[in-house]
Amino acid sequence: MRLGELIASLAASLANLARSHPNLLAPDKCNRAFRVLAAIAVSLVSFAHEAATQEPVHRIGILQGAPAPEAQKAFRDELRARGYDEGRNLQIETRYYQGQSDRIPALVAELVALHPDIIVATAPQTALAVRAAAPTIPLVFLTIADPVALGLVENLAHPGGNVTGIMTMVPEAFGAKTLQLLKTAAPAASRIAILVNPTNPLHKPDGFADPARQLGVELILVQASKGEELEAAFQEARAKGAEAIYVLGDTVTVRASAKIANLCLQYRWPSIYLFPEHVRDGGLMSYGPDRLEIVRAGARQIDKILKGAKPGDLPVEQPTRFDLLINLKTAKALGITVPATLLAQATEVIE
Repeated sequence: MRLGELIASLAASLANLARSHPNLLAPDKCNRAFRVLAAIAVSLVSFAHEAATQEPVHRIGILQGAPAPEAQKAFRDELRARGYDEGRNLQIETRYYQGQSDRIPALVAELVALHPDIIVATAPQTALAVRAAAPTIPLVFLTIADPVALGLVENLAHPGGNVTGIMTMVPEAFGAKTLQLLKTAAPAASRIAILVNPTNPLHKPDGFADPARQLGVELILVQASKGEELEAAFQEARAKGAEAIYVLGDTVTVRASAKIANLCLQYRWPSIYLFPEHVRDGGLMSYGPDRLEIVRAGARQIDKILKGAKPGDLPVEQPTRFDLLINLKTAKALGITVPATLLAQATEVIE
């Protein structure tokens, strides 16, 4: 029996005793101790009533690479629209690993120690770490390309276990489509570098081999697991004859967005990315799902779980909208004329 239930039971017993034997409260038949006890009973009844009617506070733990103010606002706004207000019935605890994957286990332990109702993970490394450390805590992942290949879920329709979330890469030919867009913007490029983070288990460039062959381009694989390794990766790509670059989505590359854009301008490489931040920081193009809609969808799944749904019964959701952003200012600096057919596909053009 919980403390609140015990108090309520005791209070009810004392109150019933006072009601059934009102003569015991008479001054001539009731000693002072009983009158005090009766007063406590009344107070406990009132306290138990207030405790029973008080709205529970839900606690959500979030583990992500770095602050993302726009996405975080969209997430909180969606939760607020469903009746969750921080400071009233919601508490959000966020931890950032800042692209340093070695910090993830300690941050997961911090969140688990807070006994959250749900943990949100925004990268493959963090999702795997959360599931391993706390399999009984519901996990909602966001912006993960392929949760089945990662082993997070059994399948998309019926995830199973205590996990569900939102994917980023659909359809299956997403990588091929991205390479094709880059080749369309830079038709003369015959060698394209692919920048990966070797600590990201979903960065598997083997899947780009067939699309590259069909486009008649040679792929050059370069790696960076931290921001300090980016310049060396670019130098290696240049030494191998790269003429353009495809930067895979990762916390490391997002945090170093402006630095990567400057390196691309320095080497005069057309570039394409998963997230729009890169384009706003000076990259040429990005092609990927609407990230704000991903976090809103994640908030909606959290609402369902807090209302009793089992995560493993909630289908993994897939993006339905993909945005193409093009920075014409960057194209001009690179001496590129973006084809009209490509501009016609763009969701947003930065001039």
